[in-house]
Amino acid sequence: MSTAKGRSGEDRACRYLRHRGYTILGRNLRLARGELDIVARHNDLLVFIEVKAHRTRESGLLAVSEDKCARLQSAALAWLGQHPEFRDLQCRFDLIILTPNSRLPAWLPPHIEHMKDIIR
Repeated sequence: MSTAKGRSGEDRACRYLRHRGYTILGRNLRLARGELDIVARHNDLLVFIEVKAHRTRESGLLAVSEDKCARLQSAALAWLGQHPEFRDLQCRFDLIILTPNSRLPAWLPPHIEHMKDIIR
């Protein structure tokens, strides 16, 4: 993500993940023909996380097209090529969608939905 809104969303996602025991290994990585928003380790699992800050959950889901998934996989393979020490770990692709809390004051933090294993 390149906008201030996107960076803020990624910051929130990283705090959320750290609070749940994830170790952040990298952010905003441009590799191969894609970009990885967050690369994290959780126990013996390597997780590539796409972050979407959208007005609605549905628009966040729609932003993860088949082509986007292919680019994520390509970028993940490139990242693994640069970090052979993680090659033996199982990999997973997750999606974090941040949406405004409806019916609540705008100054409250967004709702965070963490969807695991979005690419099979």
